[in-house]
Amino acid sequence: MTAEPVTVSITRHIDPGHTAEMTAWVEAGASLAKGFDGFLGVGWVRPGEASDEWHMLYRFASREALSGWESSPQRAWWLAAAQGRIGESRVERRTGIEGWFDTPHSVETIEAAPSAGRPPPVWKQAIVIWLAFFPLSLLMTWLTGRFLPDVPLVPRVFGSTVVMTPIMTYLILPRMTRALGWWLHR
Repeated sequence: MTAEPVTVSITRHIDPGHTAEMTAWVEAGASLAKGFDGFLGVGWVRPGEASDEWHMLYRFASREALSGWESSPQRAWWLAAAQGRIGESRVERRTGIEGWFDTPHSVETIEAAPSAGRPPPVWKQAIVIWLAFFPLSLLMTWLTGRFLPDVPLVPRVFGSTVVMTPIMTYLILPRMTRALGWWLHR
């Protein structure tokens, strides 16, 4: 199995009066991270000049590569350099489709344990997706065969996937992951 890249999204609150110092601090962190194996990129954005909110993203090729950066003395030194100037932070880690399977505690503080908010194993995610997809696909196949029998295959499949995707994403999978949360995160 190949490793999946991991994107970390961080929201930090920084006094707008210290923009120059914080810009230098962010760039220093990016420069340090670039030296680590598996580093894929970094970026940050602010909603506006007067805003205290900074949204930062960085990406590594795998959880192991990310862990190397996050447990490094370089990162610890870099975070310590801004101690007292950064407000509360939120961190979210994303790979693939795991957003469907996040526990309610997927947002954590910077100081939280790295294992907090881990998604369930991929095989469990696949089972839940199949349990949701099979009945919906069966229903859509039956409905399109019954009501649209003369429509060619490609447009019929296109139409059914256009209908099924939002139903799966916004209705079925969130309910299934809540209902099976006891099993997914065990």
